[in-house]
Amino acid sequence: MRTQLLLGDEAVAQAAIDAGIGGAFSYPGTPATEIFQYVEQAVAGDPAAAGISALWSANEKVAYEEALGMSYAGRRALVSMKHVGLNVAADPFINSALTGVNAGVVLVIGDDPGMHSSQNEQDSRFYGDFAQIPVLEPATQQECYEFTVRAFEYSEQLGLPVMIRLVTRLAHSRANVKVRADGRAREQKARPTGNSWTLVPAIARQRYAALLALQPKLLEDSQKSPMNKLTLAGRRGVIACGIAHNYVMEANDGPGDLSILKIGHYPIPIGLVRELVDHCDDILIAEDGYPLLEKRLLGVLGVPGKRIRGRLSGDLPAAGELTPDLLAVALGHPPRAELPLDDLAARPPQLCRGCPHIDSFKAIVEATAGATPILFSDIGCYTLGVMPPYRAVHSCVDMGSSISMAHGAARAGAYPVVCTIGDSTFAHSGMTPLIGAAQADANMTVVILDNSTTAMTGAQASMATGERLLGIVRGLGVKPEHLHVIDPHPSKHAENVEIIRRAVAHQGLDVIVSDRECIHLKVKTKAEIQAGQHS
Repeated sequence: MRTQLLLGDEAVAQAAIDAGIGGAFSYPGTPATEIFQYVEQAVAGDPAAAGISALWSANEKVAYEEALGMSYAGRRALVSMKHVGLNVAADPFINSALTGVNAGVVLVIGDDPGMHSSQNEQDSRFYGDFAQIPVLEPATQQECYEFTVRAFEYSEQLGLPVMIRLVTRLAHSRANVKVRADGRAREQKARPTGNSWTLVPAIARQRYAALLALQPKLLEDSQKSPMNKLTLAGRRGVIACGIAHNYVMEANDGPGDLSILKIGHYPIPIGLVRELVDHCDDILIAEDGYPLLEKRLLGVLGVPGKRIRGRLSGDLPAAGELTPDLLAVALGHPPRAELPLDDLAARPPQLCRGCPHIDSFKAIVEATAGATPILFSDIGCYTLGVMPPYRAVHSCVDMGSSISMAHGAARAGAYPVVCTIGDSTFAHSGMTPLIGAAQADANMTVVILDNSTTAMTGAQASMATGERLLGIVRGLGVKPEHLHVIDPHPSKHAENVEIIRRAVAHQGLDVIVSDRECIHLKVKTKAEIQAGQHS
């Protein structure tokens, strides 16, 4: 064994490398981005990672399907994404529980309680429960590593994908992790014969019956799993899921006289829960996410004679992250003194100085002044166009929605309708709605903010930028005379405003590509040039 200082994300990635994956698949999304990036960097510099395929995918659905394809071909595959990315990948994910897997497939989800960088704080454990597959929820960076290694073995043992759920605090904090010293690539598994991966109704019914027949074993495995640990002591009990166990230990200064059930392996270990409930009169349920277990335990009528507390009872907040302070109060300890924050100046989120989106939004706002435009936008740095002084974003729902929603508004007779979408988001899920808008020649203007990168998550490579992007737009059916390229720079402001005005005035579809690279790419390029000169 050797010790490394790792983020929770990085511990997962190192475990996957040591488990002998053939490839890693992902689309960037906080807090899961660093999982793939760690593998990508290891492939470039670590001999133990030689032979691993690590290429960013176009979106999360594609990533999951690519991982399945690798599994069917006989190599282990790691696929990672943030929680809302699983919405995009839900179709292949749910169906993969029926097809099963060949070589191990581990899906790692970065959930975001408190919505630090997300549209919602949905809890991916519900997806695992819906798909009826095992879910592992580590509490520490060491468990991130150990659970991932075990997840690949378990996936192959069951013939099912296995989900690992992280939360932001675990994904983005560091600790010493003991890792294997002998990680190496595994031999490719033979491909099974037959057609069980073809979900036509006759086969799908058979596969669903097989999945249902497997459920008692999954429950038995969870009941016996060392990832679930029951310690009976006093009559007050706590069920702590994943990272919430750490918070309970800190809030109570250790277990004290509490009876504690630590859960890291799902389905919910019903037998262990029953033992705790039978032993205790008061049970606090600590889940850093939705009240999945609390709802199950309460059912419709509750548990007679027992006090069940958690998010639903109001003893813990209904939304947001759990913290040791919140749990301390719920456990009956006095609230901790808060640090004074009066001297800290507020810093609202804002676009970076020199960001090309600044000039794009200034031009859009001026070009549509005097009208009452509907300005749809998308997921990316440019969502900050909602802030003053621009106020140029009236909606932001999910990846790729700007074009779809603009088309719907245009069909409702709204005018003028303008939407903004980044180059990477366009490749992720903007191409499909643009096909429909182009076919209908919808009365709307699409502004693709091409800054040559996936900037919001750390400047990963974009799949559709520059001439490649223009070629895709033409190929989707946009008329060449209504495809325009502008340079979002203060010196071109008047010219850009006039181009946007003409596009908006046209009774049909116009696409404007605002083409200027992210300021951080410029800084990076300059630094690389200077480094080359000094070497």
